[in-house]
Amino acid sequence: MSSSMIVLIAVFVGLTLVRIPIGLSMLAGGVAYLLHKGVDPGLAAEQVMGAMLQADVLLAIPMFILCGNFISGGSIAPRLLDLARVLVGGIRGGLGHINVLVNVVFAAMSGSAVADAAGPGAVLIRMMRQAGYPAGFSAALTAAAGTLAPIIPPSIPMILYAVIANVSVGALFASGILPGLMVAAALMAGVAYQARRRGLPKSERVTLAEVPRLAWRGLLPLGLPVVILGGIRIGAFTPTEGAAVAALYALFLVFVVYREMPLSEIYQVFRVSLVQSASVMTIIMGAFLVNYAVAAEQLGQHIALWLTSMNFSAAGFLAALMVLFLILGCFIDTAIMLLVLVPMLLPTARILGVDLVHFGLVVTVNMMIGMMTPPYGVLLFVVSGVTGIPVREVIREAWYFCAILIACLVLLVIFPEISLYLPREMGLIR
Repeated sequence: MSSSMIVLIAVFVGLTLVRIPIGLSMLAGGVAYLLHKGVDPGLAAEQVMGAMLQADVLLAIPMFILCGNFISGGSIAPRLLDLARVLVGGIRGGLGHINVLVNVVFAAMSGSAVADAAGPGAVLIRMMRQAGYPAGFSAALTAAAGTLAPIIPPSIPMILYAVIANVSVGALFASGILPGLMVAAALMAGVAYQARRRGLPKSERVTLAEVPRLAWRGLLPLGLPVVILGGIRIGAFTPTEGAAVAALYALFLVFVVYREMPLSEIYQVFRVSLVQSASVMTIIMGAFLVNYAVAAEQLGQHIALWLTSMNFSAAGFLAALMVLFLILGCFIDTAIMLLVLVPMLLPTARILGVDLVHFGLVVTVNMMIGMMTPPYGVLLFVVSGVTGIPVREVIREAWYFCAILIACLVLLVIFPEISLYLPREMGLIR
């Protein structure tokens, strides 16, 4: 490793330790690298901006952020919650199952784990606590269910991975459907076990007379994932255009259909979404600059040569990656793993013949587990912050759900067809 790369790492780590935002820390580290290396910063900036402008799929990110904020600010969450009650009402631990089901539907709308945990997640935790569920269990389950958002399409991390690995966004989206449903089923099985063991409360049973009304209330919100995925599937629009359609559909629901969000609130949603999008784009720009340094130093090729010299098989490489990311996820932000570490590992994946769509799905699930793995797990702090439940109580219950998620990840590594079956059937990959 060159002295210039050491300077980059030192500046980045130093600024991160004093709580400078990750995006700005990466930008500062990249600039320090260029100055120490004697490279014209203007030339590097031109290449970085050129790469970003060519990746038009990045436009989908602010659109999905906007869509998620419209959904969180309206009555869509309660409507979907009532619809979930129709399916699992009256059974022991029913509110836990409802929590997972609502997150499945929201995952097909927002693409952001943090947005799901902070929006509908806060409502669900409050309901579970009022019904007599342990506070830590309610929060930990919500954090675990929030990981579904980037696995089930649309997915912001998958969009970023598609740019990095130059693979089809549509194929990545399709690859997450079956794994996402598998994870949801596993979480519901975990809830059912705990419901019997702990004697968790039964949820309120829905009468037959209520079913039509509740189903009608949730019908239009359920149309959002159908519009996104259906439109992409039939070729009506690209994933980027689909993100804009999703935001427009969500705006239409809250402003025209339900009339619950006045113009002043819509302005605030746009304002908040703009700030959040700028924050994400700053991180992406910083990552592109760091990756410029990584490419210049040929770190990816060096890592690939080292790993191939160890005679890893494709399955062995994915298993090692899984362990590495699970460990790093306890301490390192997921943005760093996705935008900095993954580009270094892609050459090895290509050499070993790992399908890059499957690789992206494994990486995404890995990172989502990292978001709820103590001690760093962002989702644990999010659910604690929006509910006031002490972090230690959330962490105590989180290990159980982490084990369920890791078991699902192992199955995805062992059986690639779980993620590749739908993209193949849809003709998105060979």
